[in-house]
Amino acid sequence: MNHIGKQAADRNNTRLIRQYATIGIRREDKSRWERRSALTPDAVKKLIEETGTKVYVQPSSKRIFTNESYEKAGAQITEDISKANIILGIKEVPEEALLNDKTYLFFSHTHKGNKKNMPMLQGVLDKNIRLIDYELMKDETGKRLVAFGHYAGNAGMIDILHGMGHRFLGLGYSTPFMYTSMAHAYPTIAEAKLALNRMGDEIIKNGTPKDFGPLVYAFTGSGNVTQGALEMFKEVPHEFVPAQDLEKLVNDKNPRLDKVYGVQLEVKDYIEQKKGNNPLLDYNDYLHHPEKYQSNFHRTVAPYANCVVTGAYWDDQYPRLLTNKQLAEFQKLENKGLVQKGKMMSLADIVCDVKGAFECLSHSTNVDDGFFYYDAVKNQEHNDAEGKGIQIMGIDILPAEFPVESSEFFSKALYPFVKEMVNSELNVPLKNLSPLLREATIADGGKLTENHQALKKLLPSSNKTSHGVEKKTVLLLGSGMVAGPLVEHLMNRPDVKIVVASNVAEEAKALVSGYLNAESVPLDISNQQDLSRLVEKSDVVVSLVPAFLHAKVAKVCIEKRKHMVTASYVSPEMEALEKTHSAQNADILIMNEVGLDPGIDHMSAMKIIDEAKANGSKIRSFISWCGGLPSPEASNVPLGYKFSWSPRGVLTASGNDATYRSNEKTHTISGDNLLKEHFPVVQTPYSGFVFEGLANRNSLGYADIYGLGELSDMDTMFRGTLRYQGYSDLLYAFRKLGFLEQTKPLNQCNSWSNYFDTVLSGTPSSSLSTDERYNTMVNKLGLSKDHPMTEKVWSAISFFLSDEQATDFNNGGNSALDIFSSLLSKQLKYHKGERDMVAMHHEFGMEHSTGKKETLTSTLIKYGNEKHTAMADTVGLPTAMAVELVLDSAIPERGVLRPTKPHVYLPILDQLETKGIQFVERREPYRNNRLEATGSNTW
Repeated sequence: MNHIGKQAADRNNTRLIRQYATIGIRREDKSRWERRSALTPDAVKKLIEETGTKVYVQPSSKRIFTNESYEKAGAQITEDISKANIILGIKEVPEEALLNDKTYLFFSHTHKGNKKNMPMLQGVLDKNIRLIDYELMKDETGKRLVAFGHYAGNAGMIDILHGMGHRFLGLGYSTPFMYTSMAHAYPTIAEAKLALNRMGDEIIKNGTPKDFGPLVYAFTGSGNVTQGALEMFKEVPHEFVPAQDLEKLVNDKNPRLDKVYGVQLEVKDYIEQKKGNNPLLDYNDYLHHPEKYQSNFHRTVAPYANCVVTGAYWDDQYPRLLTNKQLAEFQKLENKGLVQKGKMMSLADIVCDVKGAFECLSHSTNVDDGFFYYDAVKNQEHNDAEGKGIQIMGIDILPAEFPVESSEFFSKALYPFVKEMVNSELNVPLKNLSPLLREATIADGGKLTENHQALKKLLPSSNKTSHGVEKKTVLLLGSGMVAGPLVEHLMNRPDVKIVVASNVAEEAKALVSGYLNAESVPLDISNQQDLSRLVEKSDVVVSLVPAFLHAKVAKVCIEKRKHMVTASYVSPEMEALEKTHSAQNADILIMNEVGLDPGIDHMSAMKIIDEAKANGSKIRSFISWCGGLPSPEASNVPLGYKFSWSPRGVLTASGNDATYRSNEKTHTISGDNLLKEHFPVVQTPYSGFVFEGLANRNSLGYADIYGLGELSDMDTMFRGTLRYQGYSDLLYAFRKLGFLEQTKPLNQCNSWSNYFDTVLSGTPSSSLSTDERYNTMVNKLGLSKDHPMTEKVWSAISFFLSDEQATDFNNGGNSALDIFSSLLSKQLKYHKGERDMVAMHHEFGMEHSTGKKETLTSTLIKYGNEKHTAMADTVGLPTAMAVELVLDSAIPERGVLRPTKPHVYLPILDQLETKGIQFVERREPYRNNRLEATGSNTW
């Protein structure tokens, strides 16, 4: 073998021995608008060809590049990307989705100490993840090499021009700005520019509104973000002027209105020395001694600019460009006519520094609801384009509006670094990475890197995990249908140990299978000694046992001074514990009603109610519906219903008394008549669902719980349960026939047919012929044989007595309702491949401070999947998230509580969105819904 051949053989042998990294591309889940990808299919194809690595791509139907295009490039499309060593994303990864012992690259937004993302960073440390942040990938001059800033500027400029069109219209002016859409409406940047050109033609032809004088756009910054905004701005007829000429321009008596004006601000244009209000002379002195300087933006720029576009990043050691106090003083001058109309009309905070350079940006906004308004004089935020105040845009995923171009640019910039990591040895030490990647690494080996040690004090718990610190124990009582998602969610935290205590051993074992930090133990909850022993060893107790047992558990928690969480209603027994201050005296929290209904319904409602109050609006009408149902294609059974939780609970709930307010009157329905006096039609925004409804318990108390004020001030206060049409009449028929009777034990039944005959005839151990059974049913219903309901009930009985259920009868001395519940759990269960569905719909009748009324609706539709039912997810997940808040001491209150405080419901709702549990809000003309329980003509 010659020398060259030997070298080639050595390289091949080395490749056989060394292990190389593989790549995973995760599905983006922070926002439904996030369609970008870190690597394009072309880049994936090139990477595979040049390195021989494997690439795993999570499937996504909304990613701008199709699954098929990645598959064609040579990637494997798979939900499970745990085989990958290096995982690429764009936006933050939910803490529970982080995989152990991986290298992650994404925009983590943690290096500045963003409080919101500190739990995620702790998860990175706990799971031994190497975190490389794109934002920190810079060359030796400090220039970012992997960034979307230019595209953020592109999209932000288009969006604010669109927003100004609506603002002008709200002020009574039709303008050329109405000819632009939000950036995401244009497939490419080229098409967006064509739209701006058309808008520019209209400006040349018809001009901008004379009442506003020359329109001035003030830009801060000079980097990629600002350059991207300027690129789009220059597509419109324009002229740039220096800052010192703004006053002259605006005061010109004969301004040119066939173009717009731009000013690219320098720091000296809005920063001055505190001492004597002298001009900024030494920029380096400002950088090193910012405490000596202040902003004069409200005097030097605000009186002349119609729109401010921010592309400059801001740090809190420097003075704000505009405080809310300064903005309020400016708006007072505007209200008095001392400032020209429309100045400081709009703010496009493209860098989205919340409460940063412009304090009025109190929160980021969404692509589909990109603007809000702030009246600084009244210190009120609102959404009325006709109201007073500044229009504010703070969309934090602007580049996602141009997903193709931004992904292609980003992928090209990122590719060399991905290739470098793939070509390195697997698990290469941090010190062996290139300097650029090393400097961009925030965490490695379960620790913060040297440059980021200051973040340690901001972490929610710096002594979690595997560093010898004792884990917190969550005691889960119950192992039923909704426990799975709860266990899975909490098991993403290495600092948590779960003990599942249940009287169904196999069920509990299945729940903890595969988890090192979980165990199951047998428990008969009536055994006070065993219950006390388990509670004493725990930090938080989660009670998923039947509702009537919660108070028993709560008393043990009070005795042992342990926090408790449950998804069930606050029962009278729980209320008694609150009245006696038992939990407060024990310094514990008992958080109730954190499931679906009650739970998510409270949280989503309180978010809107609190927002309305902050805007000075009043809730005059509140209607809330919720139902756990089979998806339409799985509803072809009697009742149109299948069970994803306790059938007994569903049946007993149909006999609860109900009280509600409608048309300024209080209405009460007795439990005996609840099914009879149902609401035959329930309208939601989705006309494809044909719903009816039942009133749900006492709705009136929630006016106080939700802080809605006096009931006498409200037209409507109602909470109800959704079912498919026909449910109530059919179940009421079974009630009339005796199948919901729960006081008398049926001791002598020995088969399903014997059970039906005994209930129908009222005689123990009856055995009826088919004709006798039919006639007995007809007589007991009090309907004619040709009545449509007669056939429906007989058809249902025949279904329940089908041959497949002839065996497996177990009486055990239970009541008619208990046995019926057992039957329904078998006959109305979900089969493989069938999905359940959760539907929730709120309607708020609002009266704004202006006197204007409108209806706001908030709707959730969530389907189950192969892994979990929708009911399990919507009960188990928020319960788990509430447990996390308790574990992290994020809820300071003590006592018997519901999730009605913002520091409870906001983090839970935010996390639920990442799980696909998200509400769609709509504003509509005001309607006073006069609910009327008319039932049907059957009874």
